[in-house]
Amino acid sequence: MQTVTLSLFRFDKPGSRFWLAGQMALARMALMGMKQVGFWKICGSGMGEGFTPQPNFTVWAILATWPDEETARRDIENAPVYKDWTKHASETWTIFLNPINSRGKWSGKEPFQPDGVMPEGALAVLTRASLRPHMAARFWGRVPDISAVIGTDPNIVFKIGIGEIPVLHQATFSIWPDTETMAAFARGNGAHGKAIKAVYDEGWFSEDLYARFRIAGAVGSWNGVDPLAKLNQIPEPVAEPDQTTEMDAA
Repeated sequence: MQTVTLSLFRFDKPGSRFWLAGQMALARMALMGMKQVGFWKICGSGMGEGFTPQPNFTVWAILATWPDEETARRDIENAPVYKDWTKHASETWTIFLNPINSRGKWSGKEPFQPDGVMPEGALAVLTRASLRPHMAARFWGRVPDISAVIGTDPNIVFKIGIGEIPVLHQATFSIWPDTETMAAFARGNGAHGKAIKAVYDEGWFSEDLYARFRIAGAVGSWNGVDPLAKLNQIPEPVAEPDQTTEMDAA
C-alpha cells in the first residue's frame, strides 16, 4: 500500500537557515538518488493559514511517496538527507498517510495511488494548484477571507500552507476530525466555497490537485506537541435521544 509522508522542519537559528540554502540543490540530488522514493517535492511554507503569498523562511517541508509504510519509516529515520535536515532543525514532525482518492495532477504527474477506502474518523486533505499569472490578483484577493475562516474554525486539527514557488505554486495541507466536517467547510456558502466555485467557473488554475488520505501515524512534534493529539480533544457528536417506544419496537 502506497504511503505518503509530509515532513515539516523548523529552522529557527540563522546558522541553520544559512545551511539550508545550500540544501536546495543537495537535498534534491539526494532524493533523486533514493530508489524507494517515488514522487517527491521540497516546499517552502507561508506565514498565514493555508494559501499565502508571504513566505515563512523558517519552515520547510519534504513531501514524498513510498511503496509502503515500513519503507517510509525506515528511510525517514535513516536516510542521510532526512537525518541531516533533522539534525539542523529545531523541530521536526512527519505524518504518514495512505491515499484515499486523488483528482488532478502535480507537475504533470498523478503522484498518488488511492485505494478508495474511507476512514471512519479523521482524514487529511492536500490541495495544490498552479495559478495562471493573469488570475493571480483575483485569487489573492480572495485569500484573506479564506484564511480568516480557516484560522477560526475549531474543527480543523492542523493546517499549513506550503509551496514550490511563492505566489504561483501553492498547496495546503489540513487534518479534519471526519469527512462531514471537512466537506461542510470546503463546499459551504462561505468564503472558501465561493472561491472554489470561481476557480472552476473562471479557470484560475493551469493545474490543480485534490487528494484525501487516511492517517497512519506521526513522529516528532510541532509547536511542542503532536498535532494528532488534538483529535482526542474534539468532542464526539451528541446523539439524538432514542424516541423508539415499545409500540414502535413491536
